[in-house]
Amino acid sequence: MGKKKLEKIRNDLFLRACKREAVERTPIWIMRQAGRYLPEYRKVRAKTDFLTMCKTPELASEVTIQPVDIIGVDAAIIFSDILVVPEAMGMHLEMHEGKGPVFPEPLNNEKDLNRLKEVDPFGDLGFVLEAVKLTKKELNGRVPLIGFAGSPWTLLTYMVEGGSSKNFSKVKSLIFNRPDLAHKILTKITKAVTDYLNAKIFAGVDAVQIFDTWGGVLSPKDFNEFSLYYVKQIIDGLNRNSNQPVIFFPKGVHYNFNEIAESGADVISLDWTVNIGDVRKEIGDKVALQGNLDPTVLYAEKEVIKIKAKEILSSFGKGSGHVFNLGHGILPDVNPDNAKTLVEFVKEESSYYH
Repeated sequence: MGKKKLEKIRNDLFLRACKREAVERTPIWIMRQAGRYLPEYRKVRAKTDFLTMCKTPELASEVTIQPVDIIGVDAAIIFSDILVVPEAMGMHLEMHEGKGPVFPEPLNNEKDLNRLKEVDPFGDLGFVLEAVKLTKKELNGRVPLIGFAGSPWTLLTYMVEGGSSKNFSKVKSLIFNRPDLAHKILTKITKAVTDYLNAKIFAGVDAVQIFDTWGGVLSPKDFNEFSLYYVKQIIDGLNRNSNQPVIFFPKGVHYNFNEIAESGADVISLDWTVNIGDVRKEIGDKVALQGNLDPTVLYAEKEVIKIKAKEILSSFGKGSGHVFNLGHGILPDVNPDNAKTLVEFVKEESSYYH
């Protein structure tokens, strides 16, 4: 796969901020911005199930673009799910209403490892790549398009637990009792994720984000061994241009910031339980920072939303290298007007800091 010549993007604030280049204002997008909080999304979703939406490029593209039109965000993120990768590796995935993702036959032993096949992203995940191409065409250079994947550790948790978990007992039993097997599975996942992200880059995404949603359930030592080590391999294996940034989001990880900054990512995304100004003082000369408003602030009155958003802009302070976002995904029962208030306020207020 060669590198594609990138088109000119009219609103490239997000890409410039990711590279810590000068911007006129702080760009903003919202994790899970293509989702259930939007009535327009629910209208599309009412006609089909979630996985069918993910696997129908026209529908995935339609809901990807909705928040650009409706909320006014500075970047789009392709509508998909991190668990399409384990599914492509041969695991049967079910999405249960109210319960979330389920793998009825989770990984338990060496025999299960051998069930996992090598992924051909152009074949097995071609529907995502078609959605990327279609979305790029429809966006027509208005804003950048972000592609994403789950980190190997986060994918492993779902593959071993069989779905969501409260205490991660099965996957932790695996890493403590059979670290050799855990590393074998993580190596396979790492290859699949690297190939998948490279295919997305080839299809035309302008940036990629790696979601390590469950990195924070590990001790610092285990995080280095079972998560960060593999994320570094992925970033190192990406076939990208220098102006195609990588964002790494290790949710719940409040340590190792200097090591995380050395991962090769251009941007580190922060959850809402750390102070963005403190993290900037620690690593802000190495990478850009993304975040980090508490998603539940969007339940507040509009004036409170503005106050809380200003606190984050002020904490980061003046200068480049900040992408405004939530500290995790927007919640499904948030009023879209509140999300719009946040976006408009950040656009107006943030010019003071540049």
